[in-house]
Amino acid sequence: MAKDKGPVNGPSDEELEPVAAEESAAAEASADSEAAASAEGIEEDELTVQDILDAATREVAEPTSEHLADLKRVTAEYANYRKRTEANREIERERVTVDVVKGMIPVLDDLDRAEKHGDLVADSAFSTIAAKLRTSVERLGVKPFGTVGEPFDPTVHEAIFQMPTPDVTVDTVGEVVETGYFLGSTLLRVAKVVVQVPSDG
Repeated sequence: MAKDKGPVNGPSDEELEPVAAEESAAAEASADSEAAASAEGIEEDELTVQDILDAATREVAEPTSEHLADLKRVTAEYANYRKRTEANREIERERVTVDVVKGMIPVLDDLDRAEKHGDLVADSAFSTIAAKLRTSVERLGVKPFGTVGEPFDPTVHEAIFQMPTPDVTVDTVGEVVETGYFLGSTLLRVAKVVVQVPSDG
């Protein structure tokens, strides 16, 4: 008759409980990860163009301090750019005007000579054209200068001759040979003049 060998040696129920608990916890963690990934996928799938626009609108309505600083910087840079552009445009406009007017100065000199010689008869066609030309040049900002009797100024007058005169106490313009011209504050040409200087006798 065979003998009963008794119970086979193996892990008891008490030893199996911690293993089962660990396996259960791992399974739950895995399930939570899958659920989170699934939820994230759903959120990404549900993100629409409108959501993006709404986020941008909220950013505009309540901008962060960093974005405000960027906006101020860009605004300042644009303002400086506009100022530089306007200044450059004004410089270029004046340069072009100077070039045009310098080409017309010899014509104005001819008109002055014609007037001195009596060729610009009042109400004549030539006189009318001369008046229109001078008016057009003045509209560009050109101002003639150099008149008899004004004090001599070496910065704007060129003395081509000195004439001792007992009637003057300071150097004075006695005759204007060529009219000088300013364009705004720019000196286009000095006036060529005969200077009356004080004389002792």
